[in-house]
Amino acid sequence: MSQPVIKVENLSKAYQIGQIGTGTLSRDLERFWTTRILGKEDPFLKIGENNDRSVKGTSDIVWSLRDINFQVEQGDAVGIIGKNGAGKSTLLKLLSRVTGPTAGQIKVKGRIASLLEVGTGFHPELTGRENIYLNGAILGMRKREITKKLDEIIAFSGVERYIDTPVKRYSSGMYVRLAFAVAAHLESEILIVDEVLAVGDAEFQKKCLGKMNDISKGEGRTLLFVSHNMAAVRNLCNRGIVLENGQVVIDDLADAAIAGYLSRAAANEHLDLMSRTDKKGNGKLSVHNIELVNQSGASVLDFTSGEPCRIRFHYNRSGQPVNLNQLTMVVQFKNESEDLVTTIATDEQGTQFSSLPDSGFIEIDIPRLQFREGHYTLSYMISEKPSFLAPHQTIEYLADAKRISVARGDYWNSGVLNRPKGFIQESSIAIFAQP
Repeated sequence: MSQPVIKVENLSKAYQIGQIGTGTLSRDLERFWTTRILGKEDPFLKIGENNDRSVKGTSDIVWSLRDINFQVEQGDAVGIIGKNGAGKSTLLKLLSRVTGPTAGQIKVKGRIASLLEVGTGFHPELTGRENIYLNGAILGMRKREITKKLDEIIAFSGVERYIDTPVKRYSSGMYVRLAFAVAAHLESEILIVDEVLAVGDAEFQKKCLGKMNDISKGEGRTLLFVSHNMAAVRNLCNRGIVLENGQVVIDDLADAAIAGYLSRAAANEHLDLMSRTDKKGNGKLSVHNIELVNQSGASVLDFTSGEPCRIRFHYNRSGQPVNLNQLTMVVQFKNESEDLVTTIATDEQGTQFSSLPDSGFIEIDIPRLQFREGHYTLSYMISEKPSFLAPHQTIEYLADAKRISVARGDYWNSGVLNRPKGFIQESSIAIFAQP
């Protein structure tokens, strides 16, 4: 029977919003002694609230994680799943000892290599080569052990030309390439990878997923992987842990955990939009209904690939002024694996809002639905810029606001139904004779 290499017991992490000190030097010293030296709970911590970012709280203490318990066996590949703000990255930082817990304890057997965010663990003034040796030394490896792996790391990263350049001059993609190569090839028993791989290009992401598969299944090392890509979690992991508002809600086999996560998200979609507590934004405008209209003018949730579709966002305004010249609406669709399929953005299309009555609807017209057979979720964001140079301010954002089903159709009017899954790319095809 395999041995547990990670054991998490009653783990909690709280953050204080606003003032961090207790107010007196003696209490600050007592807090430091109790938490850092003795490893006990903060004596001055007040009872706080769960980390539900969609609800306005009353406490200045927010629990990013609360009473987490689980253990990971040697050789396990565990996918950490959850929406943004669920506590996934905080959990990985605690496991990597980047930060300390507020309460509870973590027992780890073996060396941990972590890839949490771009640039973590790299010294910007050192070259790529020097940072490889630095990371190896932090893991407790001898110089000759690192040297044996050096060529393999550099070749995998694909940054050979710049390996003797200070990493402060690297792009984010180069950072990720080298950081992953270092974490994956140096001899650690546990590899922790956050969603940072999303920075890399598609080819390198595929390369990384292949390497992680080799690590977990071929080398028997332990892998903890955070991703919103359900297909990657399903292919890589044998187990899944679902976090919601800082708490573990599902701990099961990977397929069961993914199914549970998606069903919980689907259940939320059936709520009336005005009952949804996970809306974000300043509330200048509020969408109370999303209506999808087919070519017959009927409100439906089922479409056929290739047919026209109109999306109407019925809204009410709060009366606060909105800068119409800098108003933008973005609509995104994801498939059943949580992969982004397509994005519709008014600013990219050059759409200008000439008016915005106190109530009405914003309509997006899709002449031919380019989705293949499957289920898709719709998310939207309405934002504005107070001025041309100012950053966007969110008026309203809601993830997984609506779910639609698409059946196979004769998109090309060729007499052949299109194949299931994915997005249809319009193109022209020509055949030329060889001269």
